[in-house]
Amino acid sequence: MSHKKIPVILDTDIGLDIDDTWALGLLLKSPELDVKLITTSSDNTPLKAKLVAKFLERVDRTDIPIGIGPQENRKKGWLYSWIKDFEISRYSGTIHENGTDVLCSAIIESPEPLTLISIGPLGTVAGALKTNPKITKNSRFVGMHGSIRNGYWGTNTPHREYNVKKNIEACREVFQAPWEKTITPLDTCRDIVLSGELLERVKECDNISVNLIKEHFEIWKKNIIPKLILSKKNKTSVLFDTVAIYLGFSEDLLNIEELKIEVTDSGLTQISEEGTLVRCATSWKDLEGFKELLVDRLTN
Repeated sequence: MSHKKIPVILDTDIGLDIDDTWALGLLLKSPELDVKLITTSSDNTPLKAKLVAKFLERVDRTDIPIGIGPQENRKKGWLYSWIKDFEISRYSGTIHENGTDVLCSAIIESPEPLTLISIGPLGTVAGALKTNPKITKNSRFVGMHGSIRNGYWGTNTPHREYNVKKNIEACREVFQAPWEKTITPLDTCRDIVLSGELLERVKECDNISVNLIKEHFEIWKKNIIPKLILSKKNKTSVLFDTVAIYLGFSEDLLNIEELKIEVTDSGLTQISEEGTLVRCATSWKDLEGFKELLVDRLTN
């Protein structure tokens, strides 16, 4: 690993699945990364910005600016109760109303290439590409998107992955853009479930980042349908997005394939000669090593 920090932007749809919160915790606990901006994507982006702002305030990282992506609706989301009394007007950090514009300016004005890590539907990123297509010249894209050979729940059949199917056209635009693209599809990120000793370490940890993850989890689990496989006892839900954060600074624990990927009209990400080249993390070299790294960093 290089001692020089990698400048990154995180684009997140925090507020629905709990894995975004875990990913944000890992992002801020990764010394390799210099976080320049966090933007919100999909659904009620202003409320998602409040979630990010409260998290950053609690961990004393209000130096990181926040950009609000295009708002799609006014859904409150599953974590609304955590921020319903949070006054954004009193937030001491910087919040930009136009997330696409600030994303573009952050990339264009950066003295060195930026890594854009996206862990949600790609409306904000696609909007930035339309605003200024030149951002691809000074950045690379890393995302948690797609399903190449394997899908949800351990199946060996590709599925329509949520971040893609939620905004198919935006994903197609991002994948077709002329920048380096690296993704963790379901083939690898579906495997991140903590249990046993690793989960106990998280439960017993009392640092602020882990406590915030626990706070979010307690609210989240009350809002999911009880019969969902996500809510198994003595295990976390699947922490999909954490793998994209890892890819922001290392690929050592994963096998990467360069594949031509086409985003179909139904939202599949399939290998096709008609597709564009995407670097896909399709299997693990050391899955347990990643889980150890995740827990080590969060609980340190």
